[in-house]
Amino acid sequence: MSTLCSPSASLLRRLDRLGRLMRPTPLVELTFPGVRVFSKLEYLNPVGSVKDRTAYWILRRAVERGEVDERTTIVESSSGNFATALAAYAQLLGLRFIPVIDPNILPANEAFLRRACATVVKVDEPDESGGYLKTRLREVQALCARTDHAYWTNQYANIDGMDAHYRLTAAEVCADMPRLDYAFIGVSSAGTLAGMSRRLKEAFPGVRIIAVDAAGSAIFGCTPRRRHIPGLGAGIVPPLLEHARIDDVVIVPERETARACRELLWEHGLFAGGSSGTSYAAIQQHAPAMRETPGATALFLCNDRGTAYLDTVFDDEWVTRLE
Repeated sequence: MSTLCSPSASLLRRLDRLGRLMRPTPLVELTFPGVRVFSKLEYLNPVGSVKDRTAYWILRRAVERGEVDERTTIVESSSGNFATALAAYAQLLGLRFIPVIDPNILPANEAFLRRACATVVKVDEPDESGGYLKTRLREVQALCARTDHAYWTNQYANIDGMDAHYRLTAAEVCADMPRLDYAFIGVSSAGTLAGMSRRLKEAFPGVRIIAVDAAGSAIFGCTPRRRHIPGLGAGIVPPLLEHARIDDVVIVPERETARACRELLWEHGLFAGGSSGTSYAAIQQHAPAMRETPGATALFLCNDRGTAYLDTVFDDEWVTRLE
């Protein structure tokens, strides 16, 4: 397990260099009847997703506290963007990273991790919800117990993950938008939702925060069942959720996610992944209520690109097999 030591000057220099790559991502306005809808293009982060911010900030704070040094092995449960961001940044820092993944991982993400990491652990035993999250978390704990100088980034409970989106993502929105009435934010680890909701409520006291979840997720009390599109939802209630300031929740079926991803591409020119489509579908579902506010403005995140989803949400045959 990791023990505290003095902050590594070498790692801090590398993190400073990485921080200079984390530039503000743009806002674009979509054509949408009766509401001004804006998307923040988080897929333009260096490795390609909103989780770049989470990975960078968690690693930075851990190094500053002396919890991570040159001996550290990073361990995390993730079959998606957080793992790919950690893999890239661990390489830049000269650290070892062991991702714990499951069969739902997108092939492109698995290929990336196997090229970037010397060790990848893939679980294949579903938990009681039909998903794999609890199985992955048990494997993470076992890895940490038997790995010297292990550090678990723990995206579901690490306050630094929430702080990343308070200080970085939401701060950029506040600087770019003079008005915001609705923010639609997807939930998985709940770090993005918790951090952004708190900062946006400070800047725009009247903003309504709409948490967006996938059908079959356990986060908001639904009966958990197997889900097929990674990046949104969870088989547990993430501890970071208690820090979020939520006004409403929209649950989106996976077929609607696939439809909305295609609409974002073919009607708006945004080639975005599953969670982006889910949030856009939630905006469409909530549109009648928003139109009651004259000049209403709404925001959602395009969390990652659609490239990794070509064989899933953009594939007609795959979509027909969804429940």
